[in-house]
Amino acid sequence: MSAVLQLLRDVVQLEIGVRDLVDVLLVTVVFYLLLAAIRGTRAVPMLWGILILTGAYFAARALDLITLSVILSKALFYLPFVVIVLFQHEIRRILAAMGRNRVLRWAAALSPQQVLVNDIVLACDTLAARRYGALVVIERDEGLRTFVETGVPLDAQLSYDLLVNLFTPGTPLHDGAAIVQGTRIAAAGCFLPLSTRADLSTVYGSRHRAALGISEETNAVAVVVSEERGALSVAAAGHLHPDLEQRELRDLLLDLLVFRRTGAPS
Repeated sequence: MSAVLQLLRDVVQLEIGVRDLVDVLLVTVVFYLLLAAIRGTRAVPMLWGILILTGAYFAARALDLITLSVILSKALFYLPFVVIVLFQHEIRRILAAMGRNRVLRWAAALSPQQVLVNDIVLACDTLAARRYGALVVIERDEGLRTFVETGVPLDAQLSYDLLVNLFTPGTPLHDGAAIVQGTRIAAAGCFLPLSTRADLSTVYGSRHRAALGISEETNAVAVVVSEERGALSVAAAGHLHPDLEQRELRDLLLDLLVFRRTGAPS
């Protein structure tokens, strides 16, 4: 009885600060999100298997079963590598689901425009690697309704998968431009005015002229994927930023869409 009273005194005397409470809360949130992400997947039986093996290991240690505890310790050591190999698809899906979670996005302070830029950059990089041509126009302050009406209306949430599918050769809307309003693709297969600039190199085809044309008439930003060269370019304020690497494309789009710079050459 005295031992129990002493334990209660020790608990009462513990100094629990705000930092400790925040620490416990964050750990709870992380575990909740992880469990919510793996619910209904093949990872749940695997998790139970890991817990059973861990419990068996500690039981073997407690009962002084040396051979069994050594075997189980080796199994637990290599188990994470086995899980990564066998469940790589589920791990990618879980990470993607966690990335789409609004709570985590809020914690990471990602604005909708930053998420939009990430999806566009990843999609365009994939299209460039496959040598699929693409033209994505992002509306800013000036409305693009006139050009939206020349294409097929979609009004669909922009995503990496949708962009890659739209510009895959053989699909009905792979020709023309996809116009983005906010975080949604308003229309695809749209016709844009072609730039008449005589100083534009013959290396650039109709997609680049259309990108320049829309950037000359409006303050929209146009991303071009070259079908022939697999190169990434951006047209803004009547200026073409050619042959960009993935990181350069992302940084430029963040400057133009998030930090609201003009895009004109300095």
